[in-house]
Amino acid sequence: MKVLVTGGTGAIGKFLLPLLLENKHEVIALTRSVTKAPLLEHLIELRGRLIKSLIAFLISYPAAFALARARGALRSVLLATLFLPLAASVIVKAFAWTILLRSDGIVNETLIALGIIEDPIRMIFTETALIVGAVNIFLPFMILPIYAIVAQLDPRYAEAAATLGASPAGTFFRVILPLTLPGIIAGVALVFSLSVSAYVVPTLLIGERYPTLATTIAKAYLLAREPGFGAAAGVVLLTIAIIIVTLSAWLGREQASR
Repeated sequence: MKVLVTGGTGAIGKFLLPLLLENKHEVIALTRSVTKAPLLEHLIELRGRLIKSLIAFLISYPAAFALARARGALRSVLLATLFLPLAASVIVKAFAWTILLRSDGIVNETLIALGIIEDPIRMIFTETALIVGAVNIFLPFMILPIYAIVAQLDPRYAEAAATLGASPAGTFFRVILPLTLPGIIAGVALVFSLSVSAYVVPTLLIGERYPTLATTIAKAYLLAREPGFGAAAGVVLLTIAIIIVTLSAWLGREQASR
């Protein structure tokens, strides 16, 4: 069975192509079976993208407040921990997670040393590994928009709400949360868009076990030789991106008009 390899793949393509060509016959068989399935089935992966966005938000929201409330050297340290990972390549960070999560990696060895597990458990090439790695890689893109809004909040808003008899929960849900919605909308849109279009991260952390739109497009062109399906999947990916941008812009305008 022949495998079509196109030229001009670039540095990343030349690096990742051997990963796709390993066990090429099985990959091509899997790809052909996938491309024959209804395109709607590939949208199931959006569930994972929503989970990543939700987890990133739950971590980023308190982190943004902690960053905004920090002062002096502590803020400098927190900002450094936020920006320094952005200087590293996505490939490097994804490979780092493969090292951490493998059977003889730090995570398994730590769990065994603590007596939580007796034998190494499989972590790499699972959906959990993909979610953990993607959330870690995309987390700064959620924190920064929220932090930009939180840093501008006047602390007297909360004091005024408390003076008028609002409870801490009422102050948060009726004052703080609505004021930070623009940052939340921007952060969720960024993380969701990056997750949907991610190619390197799912390829390295989960391989062929969890097909995504980006990996399906690559297989359609590079392995299955079905450019029609690849183009259709590309249109779906572009449509999702347009919907995300349009929806986030509309929500931002609605929030600003209130």
